[in-house]
Amino acid sequence: MKRVGKPVFFILSLLILLVSYIAFFGIYGLNGDIPITYIKGVKDIRWGIDIRGGVEATFSPADGVDATKEQLDSAKSIIEVRMVKNNITDYELYADYDNDRIIVRFPWKEDETEFDPEYAIKELSATASLTFREGHEYLNVEYDSEGQYVYKTPTGVTASNVLIEGKDISSASAMITQDQQTGKQKYVVQLNFNEEGTKKFAEATSRLKGQTISIWMDDVMISYPTVNDTITEGVATISGDFTSQEASSLASKINAGALPFKLQTDNFGSLSPTLGSSALYSMTIAGIIAMILVCTFMILMYRLPGFIACIALVGQVGISLAAISGFFPFIQSFTMTLPGVAGIILSIGMGVDANTITAERIKEELFLGKTIDGAIDRGTRASFSAIFDGNVTVIIVALILMGVFGPSNILSMLFGPSTTGVIYSFGYTLLVGVISNFLIGVAASRIMLKSISQFKFARNKWLYGGNKNENV
Repeated sequence: MKRVGKPVFFILSLLILLVSYIAFFGIYGLNGDIPITYIKGVKDIRWGIDIRGGVEATFSPADGVDATKEQLDSAKSIIEVRMVKNNITDYELYADYDNDRIIVRFPWKEDETEFDPEYAIKELSATASLTFREGHEYLNVEYDSEGQYVYKTPTGVTASNVLIEGKDISSASAMITQDQQTGKQKYVVQLNFNEEGTKKFAEATSRLKGQTISIWMDDVMISYPTVNDTITEGVATISGDFTSQEASSLASKINAGALPFKLQTDNFGSLSPTLGSSALYSMTIAGIIAMILVCTFMILMYRLPGFIACIALVGQVGISLAAISGFFPFIQSFTMTLPGVAGIILSIGMGVDANTITAERIKEELFLGKTIDGAIDRGTRASFSAIFDGNVTVIIVALILMGVFGPSNILSMLFGPSTTGVIYSFGYTLLVGVISNFLIGVAASRIMLKSISQFKFARNKWLYGGNKNENV
């Protein structure tokens, strides 16, 4: 067996427990009197309609516009983009073509305390108008939840001179290019204009070369690039010191603002939770009790491998929650429903199963007369194929559930849009749980087991399920 250094066990254990702790509780601070979220925790999770309830709103074209079916479909798809951009996956969205209406239901925001439906729908309606304006003059400055500046209310020439509207843009996407001066890769946002937008943008960039064109969502400035060249081909690039997340976010905002018409809110109201927070509380308590019982069983039955399995299970839960709350900068936060919680619990069961298979294989090797090192080596090898096959099967199922019942709604005509959010939530948490099981329950736990087996106190076969007082 390839030996693993003794300190590796303590390093991995502390790292798993530290990441799990931060994933649960997050890291927060203050910039003066302004609260700042450095790393999101469980309290930043947005709970679904089934747990906290939510909002129902009806939108229609403003200014008496008689929308076509294609325009309503376009507006509906853009509202869906806004939902995803705001990390809302538990939603219902319908288009009423006969009455020119779009009906949407979505859960409350994670930090909502007033439960005001009129305020809540601003997440969707406040970004109704995308404009490109001359200059970048603004009237007000506010702070967002992370303490960053938010420039609001165009003024002066910026308020009076609208160059491009959302309807003039066909698409926006984040891309990677190579900086010609440094040779390094950088993130940019590529804009594609329609025929009318191409003419308008060519005129604007010709007149404002070397000056600023700012991009606004209603009264909020989201970017203010400088015009370097006259652009006549209908394709433009916004560059800057973007991270991957920032470039993707800007592209999503631009796409979300390209409505074929301005929306007005006809009516709105609150939705009561179908199950309620008491169901979540009950499921959480049940999960904690189950975790304690499982860990007790694993330690009594498998001793040292069972103890390491318990550490791995804590890490698996921590990573699963981190992938939901927005802990990782490359994974957006996620709307959590009760089926989503069930997906985490099911994946924990698979993690237990993986560690049980490995521990049983090690016990078998010990009873066949193998040394501790030989039993761990052969036991982990022999168990891997069974664990891999089972987990890959579940990953395929989870991907199918996400593809069918995700934002694309591939089979909504058969199952109905009301099922999409909860089933997608289940598939997502199941997928994340299985992946974290591979990382922690399979890879990390085996490394920790090989590491701790190098200590003198751990050279007793009984600690691995073998005969008592037999040291090797």
